[in-house]
Amino acid sequence: MPDRAAAASPLIVITVADPARSDDPELAARKNELYGAAIARHDGTPALLHTGTPPAERDRLLAAMDGLLLAGGADIDPAIYGETVSDAREIDRARDDLELSAWRESERRSLPVFGICRGFQAINVFSGGKLLQDVPDHAGTPYGHGPAHTHDLEIEPGSRLGRAVAGASPDGLAAEDADDAALQLQVNTFHHQAIRPEALAPGLRPSAWAYSEAGRLVEGLESRDSRWILGLQCHPERTESTPEELDGIWGDFVVAAVAARAERATPAR
Repeated sequence: MPDRAAAASPLIVITVADPARSDDPELAARKNELYGAAIARHDGTPALLHTGTPPAERDRLLAAMDGLLLAGGADIDPAIYGETVSDAREIDRARDDLELSAWRESERRSLPVFGICRGFQAINVFSGGKLLQDVPDHAGTPYGHGPAHTHDLEIEPGSRLGRAVAGASPDGLAAEDADDAALQLQVNTFHHQAIRPEALAPGLRPSAWAYSEAGRLVEGLESRDSRWILGLQCHPERTESTPEELDGIWGDFVVAAVAARAERATPAR
């Protein structure tokens, strides 16, 4: 008899770096596993997808997915957003193409999408936005080479992200400044590219902000319509350097995927 819990669990496709193409395959695999662990912790079924995945398996996963998680990784080719390379590095065009295909499939079926770091930037680029190719003061310590650097994150309280982190806080999460309604958390920073407010795609709205030497940056985004699309510049899967309130967004994402799965299973009338 099939496991009813497993049968009800939504399939979340996670686009990641191919460890076999990494300079440190063991570290790359460990990073990838963290995304899967976060999905599994909230009763989703994770499925890692990368450029080394056989085409038949790739097509099967994209056709079956209930949600898409665009994970962190190499820089996106600036040519995709109409610019030449200036400060982008470690470009992986094969992954760009894979993720664009996954994004288009998620759009076709209106599936929920969660983007982290590179994935956050990919949502903006695939939606028609642009990137700032280098923000040196946000780069921090490479993962696995010491404690994470952190910075303040200001979260819009009425946003999907704001509601999720407030709901995940045992005592609720309140603004720290009576004159400023923004919620504030300390988050890790492992990125060197960013999104300026004026470069945000038209169909997206900001949900979180951070300051940098380059000025105020968008570090959280979501869709302007009712579709569940959310991006975060920080890495909430790295729990050793993530405030516990951010765990709420994983739960929201899996719940959205459950809804997508249920809708898919409902016979057309």
